[in-house]
Amino acid sequence: MIEKKNTNHNSKFMETSQNIIKNLTSRSKPNFSQISKELKITRKTLSTYFDEMKENKIIRQFTVNINPNIRPKLNYVLMEIKTNPQEPHLVEQLKIIPQIVMLDGIFGEFSLVALFIFKDAEEFNRVLIQMDSIMAHSYFKKYQIIETIKVYKTNGIKLENFPPRLNSELDDLDYMILDILRNEQGFSPLSTYEIKDLLHDKYESGTPSQSTIFKRIKRLKKANILLNYAINFCPSKIGYQGKYIVRIKPKDPSKYDHIARLLEKNNNITDLFRIGEQYGLIAIVRMKNVRDYGEFIKILYETNDIEDTWTNFVLDELIPYTNFLIN
Repeated sequence: MIEKKNTNHNSKFMETSQNIIKNLTSRSKPNFSQISKELKITRKTLSTYFDEMKENKIIRQFTVNINPNIRPKLNYVLMEIKTNPQEPHLVEQLKIIPQIVMLDGIFGEFSLVALFIFKDAEEFNRVLIQMDSIMAHSYFKKYQIIETIKVYKTNGIKLENFPPRLNSELDDLDYMILDILRNEQGFSPLSTYEIKDLLHDKYESGTPSQSTIFKRIKRLKKANILLNYAINFCPSKIGYQGKYIVRIKPKDPSKYDHIARLLEKNNNITDLFRIGEQYGLIAIVRMKNVRDYGEFIKILYETNDIEDTWTNFVLDELIPYTNFLIN
């Protein structure tokens, strides 16, 4: 009887956690009073759940998603890295590279895959030199770069729905504000006052006024640059047990864009990139179990547009890239 009671509690807690995370993702800064009303629970109950989710490490920190198609365009780069279990220092060195937003241990010839986001060629070249230095002291001394040609989807967001509406290029202050919103928030969204302090103390910039910061954020949202506010969470603790990186090769290379438009509608695909290789589409897929992934692959082939796929199963999320939309 006690075991059944605990099972029911865990099931209800997981379902409520999913709903809270879902509602913490929005175009504007999350409003806890509105979320409690939406979920039909009191603000105190929401606070209790939130504290328990923090304690159980279900949630990590607030963040934002940024449109890669800003001016100048952000460059998404994947790197596959060959290493072995005797090189934990290599992983630790990779973890401190700020441009890495995802680092996964995978099953396959290459044991690590990383996703980098660069704001310009100079930053890319600087990190490449750093990577060469790190890999020079590795056992295999082997990695390969996969540059993306186009980003169709990021963290569950279909980018065709968010065309950039900014006539001018972003300046240093815009980039610093976006960087703070993505990387510096804790368990509560930052205020403009806190952003101002970070700009001064950590980013060593001038001291823009709070009203200037507020206007910049409003402008970035209106221009579809700041896509949404979200929270990083642990997928496995709310039922998403499987993460897969799948490459897709169509029968007809002229249909890449057509196939990508169909794939981006699939809620299990959180990220979708066009790359310049034989398997010209690469997707990050989130599933609750292996059986669901098998069904996903089966449906892919039933479209008759796909010639082949190649899957890497993610064994360990070393730098989590986890604020995708929950549907």
